[in-house]
Amino acid sequence: MIENRAHYVRDVTLGENADQTHVGHAPHASAAWRNAIPTLFRKHGWTNIAAAFGHYGASVQYALELIGALPTRYGLVL
Repeated sequence: MIENRAHYVRDVTLGENADQTHVGHAPHASAAWRNAIPTLFRKHGWTNIAAAFGHYGASVQYALELIGALPTRYGLVL
């Protein structure tokens, strides 16, 4: 079940099957990001990955806080 969830997110939400990256190490790098980002979102409590992309995509500050590049507001992990 977990494997199906990961594949669904990568295929549908992140468009892995439509990716046309085929040169050098770029396909491996793209796959690493497509695995890492949903994992990071889930670690922070998100169950809907598309909603998480919308949330963090709307705010550079929130995205930077998520990856630890900025301190979180009020010392809380959001």
